Amino acid sequence: MDISIHASFLPHDDPEKALAFYRDTLGFEVRNDVGYEGMRWITVGPADQPEISVVLFPPGADPGVTEDEKRVITEMMAKGTYASLLLATRDVDATFDRLQAGAEVVQEPTDQPYGVRDCAFRDPAGNMIRIQEKR
Repeated sequence: MDISIHASFLPHDDPEKALAFYRDTLGFEVRNDVGYEGMRWITVGPADQPEISVVLFPPGADPGVTEDEKRVITEMMAKGTYASLLLATRDVDATFDRLQAGAEVVQEPTDQPYGVRDCAFRDPAGNMIRIQEKR
């Protein structure tokens, strides 16, 4: 089979803050920015990986989501338990040093018992962003 990851979706609750974090803090390029009925979908990704994107979307945009579900999603986003993204870097300590001023730190670089060294941040919407060191 010839299947690859093309895009992953993460919710945002403020498009300008999301754009600033993913573009300015993480250094991703903006590939698309689409507005519709007061909502925005922003597609970003690493410049050297044009085939892989992250779509930042308004979480209540799906017409099948009820008001109660929207409330639960909003609560989970605020706690940082709704969505996450796992990134990789060659030097997690240097990446952490570069990012910590522009992001909410959850975990400093740590050697995990399961064999990776990683750190963690939360984006402006509360999504967990873990960054592992490539080995």
